[in-house]
Amino acid sequence: MTEKAPHIPVLLNEVIENIAPKDGGVYVDGTFGAGGYTRAVLDAANCTVYAIDRDPDAIREGQKLVDAYKGRLHLLHGTFGEMADLVRGEGVNFVNGVMLDIGVSSMQIDRAERGFSFQKDGALDMRMSQNGLSAADILNTFSEREIADIIYKYGEERFSRRIAAAVVERRKAAPFKTTLEFADLIRRTVPHKREDIDPATRSFQALRIYVNDELGQLENGLSAAHALLKSGGRMAVVSFHSLEDRIVKTFMQEKSGKTANPSRYMPVVEKQAATLKILTKKPVLPTESETNFNPRARSARLRVAEKAEG
Repeated sequence: MTEKAPHIPVLLNEVIENIAPKDGGVYVDGTFGAGGYTRAVLDAANCTVYAIDRDPDAIREGQKLVDAYKGRLHLLHGTFGEMADLVRGEGVNFVNGVMLDIGVSSMQIDRAERGFSFQKDGALDMRMSQNGLSAADILNTFSEREIADIIYKYGEERFSRRIAAAVVERRKAAPFKTTLEFADLIRRTVPHKREDIDPATRSFQALRIYVNDELGQLENGLSAAHALLKSGGRMAVVSFHSLEDRIVKTFMQEKSGKTANPSRYMPVVEKQAATLKILTKKPVLPTESETNFNPRARSARLRVAEKAEG
């Protein structure tokens, strides 16, 4: 029906199986990207999708899909943290399912000028929405302590202080402008073996998460998805690292009434009625064949929950 998608959505079959699109249903793709999940849902049933992306490039390039699906796809420019407001602004109060693929899209990584990749040289940008502070702004103006805290908190990088000190020393000579300037500095600063993951990985992840407030957006997006789902509606969330997955797991546990028992020294807090039912006791992981075919899927994990009746 439509052109082949330029990028491969992760855990696609598992997401669609759990969302279970049905005729007449309304679904939200909170992280549209190249439209892989959206396309699959629209092909699975005669339904409607409201797809959200903060990246103006994704919205512009997605217009071909809007035309192809003849009124069944609506593209909304904004963050998935604003999901409830965006969708309700279209006159839709409740939906049958919500999909979230957290993190940077392959489309953004593959375009060197966007500054997400440490494998290609480009402007040190990393802004999904293409506005606000860039990664270069942070490296060139933040204090050594602030940079170290960002790299440690969001990248879980144990050499964060060493990297931050090197950044501050390097920028005295000239400001950071490109991705490879930063990546090469990290490679010279952090001890590593050839078989290790690229030492720039964690620091690039940290800057990207901070620049785009990804964890804050995730928390807001989960709450928005929960508010939008009708009884029996499902949310499917694909995350790629422990910080994201921890937030998703905690949210679903709290909404399902499975929070840990408080300390006996703490006052007893009355548990709220469960509003979600967790459908994945353990996260769904990609198969070996998928990771061989699509290396981006290696660290992916899917969690699914269903809105309780009532």
